[in-house]
Amino acid sequence: QCNMDGHTEQVFRTTIDDSGRVSIPASLRAALGVVKGDAVFLIRDGDTVTLRTPAQALRRAQDVVRHYIPGDVDLVDELLAERRKEAERERDRS
Repeated sequence: QCNMDGHTEQVFRTTIDDSGRVSIPASLRAALGVVKGDAVFLIRDGDTVTLRTPAQALRRAQDVVRHYIPGDVDLVDELLAERRKEAERERDRS
C-alpha cells in the first residue's frame, strides 16, 4: 500500500499475456465486485489507465452532469414536461 496525496493506494503486480490479456488478482476482483464475464471499462488519461465497473462509470457520468445542472433543477421533471407539451402539440395538429 502507498499513501500519496492523502489517498491510500493498493498496488498489485500483474502481467500481460501473449493475447494482451491482463489478469486481475482475485482479491481486487472481490473488492470491486466483479466476476468472470463482467464488463469493465478501461479509461486512459495520459499515461494512467483506470479500470471502472459499469456502476462506477455511471456514477462518474452522473457526477459530471450534476456539476453543470443547478441543484434546484430536476431533469426528469423537465423532460416529462417537454414530452407532455410535445404530445399536446401533436394532438392539436390532428
